[in-house]
Amino acid sequence: MIRTSEVTEVIEVTDADFDTEVLSADRPVLVEFTADWCGPCRQLAPVLSAVAGEEADRLKVVRLDVDRNPEVTARYAGLSMPTLLVFRAGEPVAQMVGARPKRRLLQELEGALA
Repeated sequence: MIRTSEVTEVIEVTDADFDTEVLSADRPVLVEFTADWCGPCRQLAPVLSAVAGEEADRLKVVRLDVDRNPEVTARYAGLSMPTLLVFRAGEPVAQMVGARPKRRLLQELEGALA
């Protein structure tokens, strides 16, 4: 994947690369536990893309499909989708459940990024 400062995509992670992409990351990581059938997850997608672009220096944003990645889902996610977890230094430091507007998400992330 080509990464530029102009285009920052929300990266898809899997059971196979979760530890490398999230737990070993050099900055905090926001993980969205999502599913194709989840309406609120679709609502949240453009918000996460915007946050990924605006906060690229401070935060990595990834998504994990709960139906295709049962191991990580069982380890971290609750039963509600979307579940958002912020990881720092390999540990979950914040959790949010449900879709939310960008302003609210950024406010909630501020504590985890400080």
